[in-house]
Amino acid sequence: MSIDACGLQCPGPIVQVYKAMQDIEDGNILEVKATDPGFQKDIKTWAEKTGNTLINIEKEDKIILAYIQKGKSKNLDKGIEVTESKNGTTIVVFSQDLDKAIAAFIIANGAKSMGKEVSLFFTFWGLNILRKPRRVKLKKSFIEKMFGKMMPRGTEKLPISNMNMAGMGPKMIKGIMKKKNVDSLQTLMKTAMDMGVKVTACAMSMDIMGIHKEELIDGIEIAGVATYLGDTQDSNHNLFI
Repeated sequence: MSIDACGLQCPGPIVQVYKAMQDIEDGNILEVKATDPGFQKDIKTWAEKTGNTLINIEKEDKIILAYIQKGKSKNLDKGIEVTESKNGTTIVVFSQDLDKAIAAFIIANGAKSMGKEVSLFFTFWGLNILRKPRRVKLKKSFIEKMFGKMMPRGTEKLPISNMNMAGMGPKMIKGIMKKKNVDSLQTLMKTAMDMGVKVTACAMSMDIMGIHKEELIDGIEIAGVATYLGDTQDSNHNLFI
């Protein structure tokens, strides 16, 4: 099987490899073409951590060509199996900054592509990332309405952590990302959820900030800190963003 991941930026090539390996049988070889400079090192680590075999990798001009053989797995129905006993990645997303949200989902997609169980826990300002872009008519208290007006509604309204410049900064970042063929935050989020990344909204933070379930995008779980802590017990990688 052969896939062409040329033009995709990290974690795009690794995500494509992960998806393709789900569709081939044990012992078969996957041929991958990529142009992302980090792919040459990333694919070596990916193959090692997921129990697969990197047969050969070479670079000609800007094209990286890799051949990966799917290794034996104890249970093929469960997909790629990693060798670590704790196989989770948990990320607390506290910030509403666009650049930090992008980083969180790039890491999440990369971790999921390496066969990890990934959980994102959105709390306080991070909840604004999960809000629908349009206003949802709901009965709210005066304070809840004020909170709602002052906070960014969804991915299109998020500021960046530095050089926001009254909204010009995010527009510049989005333009550069598009030019460099880096996936938008919306695409990163959809990819993550399609691959089975668990996205949880903190119930306590929602209550404090007056955010209702109906205002969040589809596919979001609502839970408390016990759920997050339960996920961290099965994790060997925990981040606070």
